[in-house]
Amino acid sequence: MKNSIILAFSAILLTGCSQNTNMSTLNLTQEWDKTFPKSDLVEHSKVTFHNRYGIELAADLYVPRNAEGRLPAIAVSGPFGAVKEQTSGIYAQHMAERGFLTIAFDPSYTGESGGEPRRMASPDINTEDFLAAVDFLSVQENVDPERIGIIGICGWGGMAINAAALDPRIKATVTSTMYDMSRVTREGYFGCTDNEQARDAQRMAWAAQRTEDYRTGSYKRAGGVVDPLPDDAPWFVKDYYDYYKTERGYHPRSGNSNDGWNIIGTMSFMNQPILDMAREIKTPVLLIHGEKAHSRYFSEGAFEAMTGVKPEPGNTTVMGNKELLIIPGAVHTDLYDDKAGVIPYDRIESFFKEKLKKD
Repeated sequence: MKNSIILAFSAILLTGCSQNTNMSTLNLTQEWDKTFPKSDLVEHSKVTFHNRYGIELAADLYVPRNAEGRLPAIAVSGPFGAVKEQTSGIYAQHMAERGFLTIAFDPSYTGESGGEPRRMASPDINTEDFLAAVDFLSVQENVDPERIGIIGICGWGGMAINAAALDPRIKATVTSTMYDMSRVTREGYFGCTDNEQARDAQRMAWAAQRTEDYRTGSYKRAGGVVDPLPDDAPWFVKDYYDYYKTERGYHPRSGNSNDGWNIIGTMSFMNQPILDMAREIKTPVLLIHGEKAHSRYFSEGAFEAMTGVKPEPGNTTVMGNKELLIIPGAVHTDLYDDKAGVIPYDRIESFFKEKLKKD
């Protein structure tokens, strides 16, 4: 009897919370300020939606011109530290040209989306951002709620996998040039800091920075892509520079193009492995990665986490409804935009059309 009363009271509290729809108004740029040209084949508009933490998110909505009826829909986000005016918008617009209703959204604390303080990342909240995008798409009159997929790019590839492991409304998932942010935070690049001593040193550095930030009342930024670029910078850092710091991909709201995340902004990834439940994803997943990308091992690791099968390094591998697609010769940032012409839009289209087809 006591448990029943507690459960009933909890339900009343939850119902009351769910009815609180007072959201802040975001200041959205209305002019076209993307890093890519606008397509004549789609209708574009700005939309907002909120996640379960009450953070209001900003998104670009792309709808195929002259579309009729309920459409399959795709939510897109990433790369980690980028904004919707960069890579995610490119993917979203291309997929809208191919018949999908799409949104490219800024994650919490970044871009035009809400959330304070700015430039914080959270494995929980950023996974929730994908689920909130599905919430939004599910109730649109021109969307078929049974045909919703997601695309996660770079660091948002890991978040997309985590979202797919949590939410069965996501019927198909694509990741492109993904990072496992938990793994790289915990182990460093290529496992270079994968030891307790190195992790303890990082924890001490974060702890000291937290104290300093609290004392000063502001959060110190880590810096975006290094600028000026040192002559001895690793080749993949030079690739990042070529995208984020040049006319090709620079955007004033992009953390990577400017002063980056807060130094303590990504610390939660150390202790929160986002791929832990990947093995229980029942829905189809397509992992896309460049053969020459420094980050390719993240997609290979994700494929192994989902299937239990370790792929041959650098080879396309299929196991059931999970596929690792390797793009010959491509580096990490070749999958950021259309400069190299290697993003496999035809394959992404066929994947979603097959996996999101009507029963």
